Amino acid sequence: MDKKSLTKEIIEWILCFIIAVTIAILVRYYIGTPTVVRNVSMNPTLVEGQRLWLNRFSITTNKDLKRGDIVTFEAPSTTEIKRYELDLSNPVAKYERKIEGVFNKFTYYVLELNKTSFIKRVIGLPGEHVQIEEGSVYIDGEKLEESYLPEGLVTDMGNGLMNDFTVPDGTYFLLGDNRPDSTDSRVFGCIPYEKIESVVAFRFWPFNLFGEVK
Repeated sequence: MDKKSLTKEIIEWILCFIIAVTIAILVRYYIGTPTVVRNVSMNPTLVEGQRLWLNRFSITTNKDLKRGDIVTFEAPSTTEIKRYELDLSNPVAKYERKIEGVFNKFTYYVLELNKTSFIKRVIGLPGEHVQIEEGSVYIDGEKLEESYLPEGLVTDMGNGLMNDFTVPDGTYFLLGDNRPDSTDSRVFGCIPYEKIESVVAFRFWPFNLFGEVK
C-alpha cells in the first residue's frame, strides 16, 4: 500500500469513528440510554445496582407525563427550600446554575459530565392541588391510592415545607417511593418539564426482574 492510499484509509477510519460517535451521542440524548440506580430514594421499587433503560424519546417529542411515571431529571441547584424562601403560590424548584460557553454546555447537557440527576415518581400533575396529611398524599381533595408503596408506609413532610399548594403549569410534583429517605419535591419544589430528562422504560438487570417497572 502506497503512502497516498494509507493516508486515505486512515482518513476514512477517522470519519467512520466520528460518525459512529455522533450517532451514539444523538441516540443517547434523543432516543434512550441505559443507567444504573445509585441511591435508595426509590426503594423497594428500584434498588441500588439495578440497571434501567431510559426512554428519552417521550421527552424529545414533548409527550405529557402520567401520574405514576418514574422519571429522571436534572437535580435542582437548591435541594432544600428554607422557610424564609418558601412561596407556596409558586412552589417551583430553583435552577440557578450558569453554564457558559458552547463546549461547557455540550459536556454538561449532552454528555452530562459533572451533572447530577435524580430519579423519582410523578405524583402531582400541572394544575392539581396537592396536600400531604394523615400519612397520605391527597390530590384535589382525594386520597391517592399508591399500590407501589409497601403496606403501612406513611407519607409525611419530613424536612419538607411544600404542602397544600397547586402544581404550577408546566411542572410536576415528584416523590421517591422510599418516602422516609427521599429528597424530593417536598423539600425542593415542583420540577419544570424542561428539566425532566427521561422516563424509565424497563429494568434489564437483574435478569429475574427484567421488564416494565411499576
